[in-house]
Amino acid sequence: MKKTGISSRLKHVFFSSVLLFLLPGCSDRFVLFDPAGPVAHTEYRFIVLSAILVSLVVIPVLGLLIYIVIRYRDRPGNQAPYQPNWTDSKILEVIWWGIPILIVAILGVFTVRDTYALTRPPTNQKPITIQVVSLDWKWMFLYPDSKIATVNYCEIPTGVPVQFVLTADAPMNSFWVPQLGGQMYTMPGMEMYLWLQADRPGVYDGKGANFTGKGFAHMNFQVVAKPKSEFESWVKKVKASAPALTNEKYNQLVKPSIVNRQSYSSYPTSLYQNIVDKNGGKYWHTNHEHH
Repeated sequence: MKKTGISSRLKHVFFSSVLLFLLPGCSDRFVLFDPAGPVAHTEYRFIVLSAILVSLVVIPVLGLLIYIVIRYRDRPGNQAPYQPNWTDSKILEVIWWGIPILIVAILGVFTVRDTYALTRPPTNQKPITIQVVSLDWKWMFLYPDSKIATVNYCEIPTGVPVQFVLTADAPMNSFWVPQLGGQMYTMPGMEMYLWLQADRPGVYDGKGANFTGKGFAHMNFQVVAKPKSEFESWVKKVKASAPALTNEKYNQLVKPSIVNRQSYSSYPTSLYQNIVDKNGGKYWHTNHEHH
């Protein structure tokens, strides 16, 4: 009689599952594993370390599960030992408690080390600061040093640490450039700090990683990394050719809408601080000064 089936279908399901797991690695959009800066490299190494340590538990457990099912299956002639009075083994208990404790300890040490390291500039180069405001549904970038502003894109010099100072003038969101580092929340009335750096020129996709309404899917931006001389030329070009960002124009930007990339040659000096303060930031600063 012809075999139909179940084993054949199980094979198809198994190999399809394996392909679904492996094929994303063939895409150039699998950007999380293509780090382009020291922060992303640190996080990438931690991901790899975590995967290896977890595999030390998961793979043996799955292997033992298959072995036990086959070895102790109730079938005629099975010579597997039957020990109904067996209760415990000190050696086995030390193994299955000791290995997870050791793995958690190793992960804890590396987590604390890397978490504190990522709160500091990734290299000793002189950093620049970019203030970021998440809006409905767009991203605004302010350059305090050069006094220019952009919307839905920002440019940075390669090899230079960038401190992103983040806030929101809309529902909270999450700022994420996967190839440069992990995400950080943007919250009204609060300032969050994130160090990133690009070591090679390129255009890196960024996105809002926290749902904020019907326009959320379009809330993407790009980080353009270029050599320092080209970055300085870009700043001069924006200052010379772009319009100014006025308070009236910002009041239009803050309304829910989807816009293309924009550049501005200047913006009101107190714009960023006013955005933080009007959402409760003045109370947040006061409380932190008292503590």
